[in-house]
Amino acid sequence: MSDASDEAAPTPSDEAESNLLPARMLNEVVYCPRLFYLEHVAREWEDSADTVAGKRVHRRVDEKASPLPPAEAILEDGEARSVTVASETEGIIAKLDLVESRDGSVRPVDYKRGSTPNAERVPGGVWPADRVQVGAQMVALRDSGYRCTEGVVYYAASKTRVTIPFDDALVTDVRAAVAEARRLQSVTVPPPPLVDSPKCPGCSLAGICLPDETNVLLGRQKGDEAAAPRLIPSDDERHPCHVQAAGAMVGKAGECLEVRFRDGEKQEVRTRGVSHLSVFGRVQVTTGALQELCGRGAGISFFTAAGWYYGTLAPHSEVNVHTRIAQFRLASQAGGGLPLARAFVSGKILNSRTLLRRNARVKPEKALDQLKRLAGEAEAARSVESLMGIEGSAARVYFQAFPSMLTEAAAQDGGFSFEHRNRRPPRDPVNALLSFGYALLLRECHSALVKVGFDASVGFLHQVRPGRPALALDLMEEFRPLIADSTVLAVLNNASVQAPDFARAAGGVALAEAGRRAFLDAFERRMAQEVTHPVFQYRVTYRRVLEVQARLLARVIVGELAEYPSFQTR
Repeated sequence: MSDASDEAAPTPSDEAESNLLPARMLNEVVYCPRLFYLEHVAREWEDSADTVAGKRVHRRVDEKASPLPPAEAILEDGEARSVTVASETEGIIAKLDLVESRDGSVRPVDYKRGSTPNAERVPGGVWPADRVQVGAQMVALRDSGYRCTEGVVYYAASKTRVTIPFDDALVTDVRAAVAEARRLQSVTVPPPPLVDSPKCPGCSLAGICLPDETNVLLGRQKGDEAAAPRLIPSDDERHPCHVQAAGAMVGKAGECLEVRFRDGEKQEVRTRGVSHLSVFGRVQVTTGALQELCGRGAGISFFTAAGWYYGTLAPHSEVNVHTRIAQFRLASQAGGGLPLARAFVSGKILNSRTLLRRNARVKPEKALDQLKRLAGEAEAARSVESLMGIEGSAARVYFQAFPSMLTEAAAQDGGFSFEHRNRRPPRDPVNALLSFGYALLLRECHSALVKVGFDASVGFLHQVRPGRPALALDLMEEFRPLIADSTVLAVLNNASVQAPDFARAAGGVALAEAGRRAFLDAFERRMAQEVTHPVFQYRVTYRRVLEVQARLLARVIVGELAEYPSFQTR
């Protein structure tokens, strides 16, 4: 199998700015058209161990760069490394690992980490994608005036050199790959995923492509509840960093974030391990720290001391502009986003019902029946306005039954009584916890949507208002009970947050520093908890679930999938 998946990550370059197609792109078009689209059209990328190794290999090659003499000067045997040649006629540019010269002719040598294929199964003993890539290099050399009659692929794992002759059939295949790449650059819907392909497990973009998930939803691959799909999306190995101590300063010290507290104490966190920085209240962040985090693709979110979410400073994103164009187009159509809004609301109502059914001390049968009925009404709603009315009715039913999920110790001994939902400001500890949990969840949903390529301010259920992350509010609906409400119940029922952990002022209630720290710990545990995905049947953390749902939402909006599969636990 070709080594397309171990190429180094795409980086801005002169060749990317020109209209010439790099030969490595042609490799990916032949290897997997969807990989090419996601990487070079949608600009989505995720490193793996193979791609990191690929970066190191190309760095070593570049360090040994040596010039290739002009065509007329190729008289003696020799070699040149890290050579760039182009063919304006064919629209190709190629960076060659090695060019060998002999008897006045040259031949490119391309290094691959894998093994040569079985010559009986693969004609010529070279993977088709590698053959086209080296063919493109030969075309570029010949159009630059060099005599080139063959090229070589060196497979490092098997220590094998495979010679590829230059002929008309090779030129035809190169031109076909160029034409396909040009076509894919002009479309807004990605090619379908490969089905049950051995190429997928080792691909660094598997968690972005979601081949098994997409094929199941497209009906191209049968989902089996007894057997999880072969590919399980990986989690980001980095973790969020929360800084809430008043007067703290977050700066950069080498490869670490250094947090300096008012009492002179310091703490360090390696920047490569930080997925996101959240700061609360009067916490300062230096320009150096901001630049370092943005350079590593980590955003910085700002909250008030009471936990109100201000917004996020996000790194520059090149991710699929077609997603945003389709998002704006759908949002501008009368009723265009209604099916999505129905899925968000019905999912929220059913998940609220499930939380009640699982956790109430005495099952509130009337509330459960009402929520089931309202979920059905949401699925059939004929307008966003009526849908919002249904959602409001379901919220009243749910929060009226909410106290039944608090233990007697929490409700009586702990003093955490709850009558109804209130906010801005919350007037009791339970509402303060709910508001803080929703603020944290909103930040997580905002991050997932931006990572996928959305504009988080344009939604389909929540009305668009300046400064309002409407789409993040949409996405979080089905996860409010599963993540935020569940975390609130956990900290109250196990007494990890108690009455002294709240501060009261001006008629409102907010978490004090110790209580906020305990709640943040509980929230992070919930985000890291694994759950069985109700559609795909693999176990995955809630943090990864948010990204998977955001990616599926993008697939619906660009037209690849017909319906949004809301996340509903049983």
